[in-house]
Amino acid sequence: MPVIVQIIIFTLLGATILFILIAIIKSTSGSKKIDNLKKFIKAGKYPQAQKLGKQIIAKNAKDYVAHYYLGKAYISDNKTELGYMEYILVNENAIFNGDIPELSFRKDMAMLHKKFNHPEEALKEYLLLTKLEPANSDNYYNIGKIYEDKSRTEQALKFYQKAVATNRKHIKAHASLGYMLFRSKQYTEAKKEIDTAIALSPNTYSNYYYLGKILKENQDYNGALNAFEKAERDSEFRQKSLIERGACYMAGNSYDNAVIELETAVKANKNESSDDTLNARYFLAQCYEKMRLLDKAIYQWEQITAVTANFRDVAEKLNQYKGLQANDNMKEYLTCSAERFGEICKKIVMNSMKLYITNFQITKFGCMFLATEGKNENWGVRAATYLIQFYRESEPITDTVVRKVVDVVQKQGYTKAYICSSGGFTRTAASFTEARPVELYDKASLEGFLEKAEI
Repeated sequence: MPVIVQIIIFTLLGATILFILIAIIKSTSGSKKIDNLKKFIKAGKYPQAQKLGKQIIAKNAKDYVAHYYLGKAYISDNKTELGYMEYILVNENAIFNGDIPELSFRKDMAMLHKKFNHPEEALKEYLLLTKLEPANSDNYYNIGKIYEDKSRTEQALKFYQKAVATNRKHIKAHASLGYMLFRSKQYTEAKKEIDTAIALSPNTYSNYYYLGKILKENQDYNGALNAFEKAERDSEFRQKSLIERGACYMAGNSYDNAVIELETAVKANKNESSDDTLNARYFLAQCYEKMRLLDKAIYQWEQITAVTANFRDVAEKLNQYKGLQANDNMKEYLTCSAERFGEICKKIVMNSMKLYITNFQITKFGCMFLATEGKNENWGVRAATYLIQFYRESEPITDTVVRKVVDVVQKQGYTKAYICSSGGFTRTAASFTEARPVELYDKASLEGFLEKAEI
């Protein structure tokens, strides 16, 4: 072989060896820098890790391992938005060949997608995680939670059930499954799941809130009260639980106790415009209205209106009691004691209607009279008898009530019935009275009667 050829061969071989050595040195240097980056993160030296990560990337923008650890350093340093940007870059470009721990990355990625309100992207990550670690029940639970938030009930139930099947002691999955079953009115199955969650973790007080909801729906109000009392220990559910306790007392017509709970719920508010606070005020106003404390009820309705003008029937309530302060007679009619209310109605019957009272009775809805047009001294002639009912309920009287009154009139042979209601009457009730022995008197008519009654 000619000398010149040998020289060329040795030169090329040397260059190749040199290139390989340089590559090895660079690789070793790069690996060492990545190792140092990991050590900084493990030691909690996040600023140093970020500085080193940036230096590595400045020399090689496609070093996605460095991008990953820089993102991890940001996340560990509570700079999650910067970390999220690095992770997105890694997710779009990296090849997961072992240099980047894919399982850890996917968990972080799912968490970041949720944090920055990208549920569909988080869902993709959790679905991938079920393939990477099928025995981890948390992944199924998180998928169920995303589906529940998107109101995809069937899919949510499926994944909650999968979470429970994978881990019988998954407290959150049992609780979430129970509440979803409750909302679909499967109360027996719902209670089993909530009971299981409570048995697994008696000090997870939020679960008692769901138990209370189920017991309340089944009209076990004492059981519900006890459950909601325990749920109050969870700060997130305290106001909700107080409202539910108030509702339980209201269901049993125990308005004094309901007021105590609801007043506490109003004071416990963290946000005056939240639905919970508005509901607390609304139910409190209902209690005051039932207790004839209309000034207090009006105050609560006005507080609600100051936040939102279209909350339930608050505008109607305020309109219904509009001008109450200017009409002392109507105010007394609506707010006085049952005994005083009876006396007022007696004066209406005698002084305004000019009838003679033969029978009087205090009722649940107000009071009721039998009356005639005067003392009947002609024993051979039956006196015309009138049935008179006074209501001070806030709701309009329905045709069902009017029908019952007409039945009584016809069965007892009374001449006619008069129904007086401060809450007015429904359209169907008014229509039913046509050609029937009953007359309806609304709030305006009552105001006229009260003026003539000399109360």
